[in-house]
Amino acid sequence: MIESPSALPNPNFAVQKRRLRFLGLTIDDTIRAFFGGNAFVAVVVLALITFFLFREGIGFFVQNRFNVELYRQAGLEYVDHIRRQADDHAALSRYLSDLRLRQFSILTEREKRSLADTNTALAPFDTFAEQFSASADPLRALLSDLTEQATALKTKFVVTEDRKEERRQLLAVGKLAEAAAVEIVAVDFARELQPLIAMLPTYQTANRDFARTLAELIERPPALVQVELASRLATFQRFTRDYVAGFPAIERAMAAWDYRQPVPVWHALTSFIFGRQWLTASFWQDWYGILPLLVGSLLVSLVALFLAVPLAVGAAIYVNQIASLREQRFIKPCIEFISAFPSVVLGFFGIAVLGQALRTLSQQSWLAWLPGFPFSERLNILTAGSLLALIAVPTIFTLAEDALNNVPRAFKEASFALGASRLQTVLKIIVPASLSGIISAVLLGLGRVIGETMVVLLCAGNRIAIPDFTQGVAVLVEPVHTMTGIIAQEMGEVVRGSVHYRALFVVGLVLFLLSLAINYVAQGIVRRYRISIG
Repeated sequence: MIESPSALPNPNFAVQKRRLRFLGLTIDDTIRAFFGGNAFVAVVVLALITFFLFREGIGFFVQNRFNVELYRQAGLEYVDHIRRQADDHAALSRYLSDLRLRQFSILTEREKRSLADTNTALAPFDTFAEQFSASADPLRALLSDLTEQATALKTKFVVTEDRKEERRQLLAVGKLAEAAAVEIVAVDFARELQPLIAMLPTYQTANRDFARTLAELIERPPALVQVELASRLATFQRFTRDYVAGFPAIERAMAAWDYRQPVPVWHALTSFIFGRQWLTASFWQDWYGILPLLVGSLLVSLVALFLAVPLAVGAAIYVNQIASLREQRFIKPCIEFISAFPSVVLGFFGIAVLGQALRTLSQQSWLAWLPGFPFSERLNILTAGSLLALIAVPTIFTLAEDALNNVPRAFKEASFALGASRLQTVLKIIVPASLSGIISAVLLGLGRVIGETMVVLLCAGNRIAIPDFTQGVAVLVEPVHTMTGIIAQEMGEVVRGSVHYRALFVVGLVLFLLSLAINYVAQGIVRRYRISIG
């Protein structure tokens, strides 16, 4: 009997087998080593990424502490007491401007008055607003003088530090004569700050006059054209009284201020985590607070999940339990093909089409009842979240369908045997049995969207500020900035090794740990789900 060629032993396989025996390995050992090696490489890459982020980012806290110490030693912190006072007065002036705008709108739109008649009617209010704004002129003039003194002291110190670094570099290369020629003038903060601190009595005198002027103004407010706005004027008077009542606390803080007071080590960490400002390349002071970026990332991601979860999970249930074979072959590739779209293309679509379409839709009169409608910013949380929802749908759909597939077929058959309908079986048996897997799919979808960069960079509006949550749901039409967006936007412009450079790495570290935590929780739910099914 002649054996077929396929039944004959493979000479190449035999040679490889002899080589493996010579090395003391079997085929199973080789396969195990190959796949185990892949897993080892993945662990090594993860460890290297973590080490790299920590190495580049950990120096930020030392540099940030030095940054805050200079802010205090140069007197910028001292001057900022007055600056905050001036900013609060500007906020009150803006409140008056808003009140004026409301009166103007009522007169021109509701009462149909002419522009000349409207301005004549609002003339007493305009005079009051001008007097209120001008009351802070002495304070602003004093603030300008103190600002010049503090910035000059800070610049002098920075120049001195630069020259010290220049001398160190020259000494390192052996240029002793040139290093000796570098002139370094030590900064005596105690002497340099004396003119700044000596202005305190002048400030206190100006503050008393300022408080008296404001008290007189709010006691004789202008008569409003519309009685319905009287409550807003009363609120303005209350805000102003509270503002004046805070003057003594500012004076006490300035009198007790000491440039020698050390900056705690933990302050560098807390100012980063709870800081409400991300301000760079400022002539005054740079601040690195991640809170507005974190809030922006979470809001955009939550909007994306709110839109994506019903669509993705609903599609998974329909395709897995209800659709015919022909429908499955059409729907699944279409949904999975969405993940092939480049995110930058989706970002362009958001700028050119979706953002403008949502803004136009918000201006329809029949949608005026919706919170935040109409809105003027076409690039905002809603626009970015809608596009991220499109990105999240394929991930959630695929994983949710896998969870539905893993439900034992006996559950479904038992439900039908008891007389349940298909809808009852899906809603009361299949979905509850796969709920852990669906939740893990949602969490992995969250991990997918929170790390997205191009869409949020192009479509979220890039305003570094915590949104006004007092507006309720209307907060979703405000522009924000995100952690991924700030890294992509600023990393190419920073100096390597600078505090700004390291701050971006710390943002990346926070994002990395957040994504890692989300994926860890999702994997834990998957493991529990598999154990319960098994």
